Amino acid sequence: MIDTGRNAALAGRPEGLEQLRTLVDFALGALHDASLKRGGPVVAGGPGAAAAAMGRFLDGGAFLAESPSPRRVTELFEAYAAGATDLAHPAAVSRMQCAPTAASVAAELLAAALNQSLHSWESGPFALHLERRLIAEMASWAGFGAGASGTLTPGGSISNLMGLLVAREHALRESGEVSRSGLTGLRVGPRILCSAAAHFSVARAAGFLGLGRDAVVPVPVDDLGRMRVAEARRVLDRFGLDELPLALVATAGTTDRGSFDPLPELADLAAERDVWLHVDAAYGIGALFSPSLAPLLTGLDRADSVAFDLHKFGWTPASSSVLLVRDEQHLRCLDQQAVYLNPADDEAAGFTALLGTSMQTTRRSDAFKMAASLLTLGREGMGAWVDRCHGLARYAAARITAGTDLDLLAEPLLSTVIFRCRPPARGVADENAWNAAVRRTLMARGRALVARTKVAGPDGEPRVHLKLVFLNPATTEAEIDELLADIAAVARELAEAGPDEGGNGSTYGD
Repeated sequence: MIDTGRNAALAGRPEGLEQLRTLVDFALGALHDASLKRGGPVVAGGPGAAAAAMGRFLDGGAFLAESPSPRRVTELFEAYAAGATDLAHPAAVSRMQCAPTAASVAAELLAAALNQSLHSWESGPFALHLERRLIAEMASWAGFGAGASGTLTPGGSISNLMGLLVAREHALRESGEVSRSGLTGLRVGPRILCSAAAHFSVARAAGFLGLGRDAVVPVPVDDLGRMRVAEARRVLDRFGLDELPLALVATAGTTDRGSFDPLPELADLAAERDVWLHVDAAYGIGALFSPSLAPLLTGLDRADSVAFDLHKFGWTPASSSVLLVRDEQHLRCLDQQAVYLNPADDEAAGFTALLGTSMQTTRRSDAFKMAASLLTLGREGMGAWVDRCHGLARYAAARITAGTDLDLLAEPLLSTVIFRCRPPARGVADENAWNAAVRRTLMARGRALVARTKVAGPDGEPRVHLKLVFLNPATTEAEIDELLADIAAVARELAEAGPDEGGNGSTYGD
């Protein structure tokens, strides 16, 4: 048995590597056993079962117990694996959360064992150069030139936050360095334009940046969920002298429909009005790797900043998010000199770090796992996997359309499929509650993980819809047929049971 107590070894030491080898072998065994026992994408029983499993593990004890217990470490591995969502399961289609490649997971393990950081040269020499080279290559994906720069971040929301931070500094540059002097005394009210279908992180970022969520002005979208450029122009025209358009945020791949705002036209508008153009391509970046879908990102090279994730289309462990800026000078607002981390004479001698390109100090080497996936798949492999996921979405949409139990909202643009369960002839008490209950019932039974959203119906009222997100290229058409049959069967069962089954009112017995 591994002694993880008084004789616990550090991972980088020879004895630690032996412990690590044994623990990793055990962990892999726990993953294998959990996959066999789970029987679906998640353990049946819902929230109660998950909480009970946690309670059984702790059993009234504590994580920081008085005495070390190696056995408890291996039991934790077993409990965690057993209670986790299996993202590789074909019925795990609720989130933009991919199953990562084996190579990226191995890189993640090595990165954790070495625990490099990017805030000072001696904390990760190779890791620093790895991120710089990867950022430069990613900037070329976006069509940016040699003067571009960027940074890796903990997620798409932070990438959007940083993009809008840089936009704020650029728009308010005549007021001085806002990050130093603050927003007090501004004579204008900053405004951020984004589509009505933009990610919630845009408004959240405005709040964090001291601009206020009310500074975000939503622009109407068309029937495909794309920002209406004419409406954006009208919004800009209506601004008074005391309002300053700080940024125009375009979305490339909205969370629900996967819609792409018209980037060329928005780039024209941003250039005409001298407004920063930020593109949130957290999800839509996958189109870049597909020859048939890449035209959706035409105009990306004209953005001032771009955010995207590789823990969606990229098949790397979270977090693998990126912020790119077309001109590296715009990251100067993040410059930071700390005498104990990056003194000027060390920097001049070549011992440079990445402290001045990030909001973080200690920062892990996420570039390592991303590079491992890219090297494993190559551009051809990435494109093939994206096309496969797109094809799976189109297949699911076709099957929904051909059937009689489900109603498709629209043809999928990337890899998401939005639909509703069609009520039986006699109807149900509340179609929204019924559709929501179908999703919860599937989760509680461990059969499938399906997402939900709200889309306005013909009467303008928001209606609950269900959503499938395909990021697993190994999924088969037969497995999709089985998933759709499960959804339809549960819908019929709940409709027949009625809303008062089990005394749960409009929850349809879920």
